[in-house]
Amino acid sequence: MTEQAVKSPPQALDRQDERLRQDTGLRGAVRGFFDRVRAGDVGVLPVAVGLVIIWTVFQLLNPIFLSSANLVNLTLESAPVGVIALGIVCILLVAEIDLSVGSVSGLAAAVLAVLLVNQGLPLGVALLAAILTGSAIGLLYSQIFLRFGIPSFVITLAGLLSFLGLQIYVLGAAGSINLPFDSPLVRFAQTAFVPAWLSYVLVVLAAAGLFGSGYAQIRERRERGLSHGTMRGLAIRSVLVLAGLGFAVYYLNRTRGVGWMFVLFIALVLVMHYMLSRTAWGRAMYAVGGNAEAARRAGIKVNAIYTSAFVLVSTFAAVGGVLAAARLAAANQSSGGGDVNLNAIAAAVIGGTSLFGGRGTAFAALLGVLVIQSISSGLTLLNLDSSFRFIVTGVVLLLAVAIDSISRRSRSSHGTA
Repeated sequence: MTEQAVKSPPQALDRQDERLRQDTGLRGAVRGFFDRVRAGDVGVLPVAVGLVIIWTVFQLLNPIFLSSANLVNLTLESAPVGVIALGIVCILLVAEIDLSVGSVSGLAAAVLAVLLVNQGLPLGVALLAAILTGSAIGLLYSQIFLRFGIPSFVITLAGLLSFLGLQIYVLGAAGSINLPFDSPLVRFAQTAFVPAWLSYVLVVLAAAGLFGSGYAQIRERRERGLSHGTMRGLAIRSVLVLAGLGFAVYYLNRTRGVGWMFVLFIALVLVMHYMLSRTAWGRAMYAVGGNAEAARRAGIKVNAIYTSAFVLVSTFAAVGGVLAAARLAAANQSSGGGDVNLNAIAAAVIGGTSLFGGRGTAFAALLGVLVIQSISSGLTLLNLDSSFRFIVTGVVLLLAVAIDSISRRSRSSHGTA
């Protein structure tokens, strides 16, 4: 009896270790995913499911929707608004808002056109001036916010009106300036596509980058004695990314291919994803958005984080405005107007960024803008009035906010329990 009691514990421990090893494999990853969903951490699941539903419905209604030619156009149209939405993600992470991104993008386009066409300055100088205009506006917003305590909603609403007026003033009496079609900037936005062979190289590099980043994270957490994923799970994710991106590139290459402007947008998303997820600044952004006072007591320079968020959102708005002007080959009084402002904010929220701060990723801009542009493209192919696009986009936005609110309550209840 004593001998059996002595031998049982090691055997039980061996079986427990085996179960733990199994749980850290693919089955454990799947179980962990569903556990997180039940706990309210839905991640990008709703927007991914929504995107599949939208594509399926529009494809059934019009077989042209998922054609290679239409998807190429969809990616190109997504880039300018997606870049602006990337800035909105940054400001929402710290639980603030910028309602003037449309006006700032339009002003940047006007500055670019005036300096490049009317003043005859080099393209590089005009580009730098346009982007720095956005950065300066963000810095101005941050100082007003920090020094006077005025809500960002009010500051940027005033900016929306003020910079719209400044845009009209900069453009002058003509109200519109055409960019030269032979300009490298216009060619970049309209006719520049990645060579087929290079697009596949970029796919391989993206999958390799995912694997390398994941491997470094696993090794770091292992050395610190923290829970970590497995090499098997990382390898599976990397292979899936390689296969998915490879098929997407192959399909787009059946017509014109992948536009360099869309590649720039993806590159900005990846850079911001790294900055938000792997740097002290990124962790501070989430901390300030979660609880600014707690972050301040933890030693985080809260004012600097707010400043960086305001500067980034206006800078990205300026970059998006420049890309939109290049895509249109013109800057006019309607640049940055219409639904640009609301589409950028809607894209960030639909992509999974919380309006309450502290939650979201750079990929929210990518996923959200794909949803917005898919709705726009699908309804255009069906020859429906633009009113339907606003209605559908509004409903999708409401659903996204409702899902975020429900998941917050679910996480709070699990945390309390």
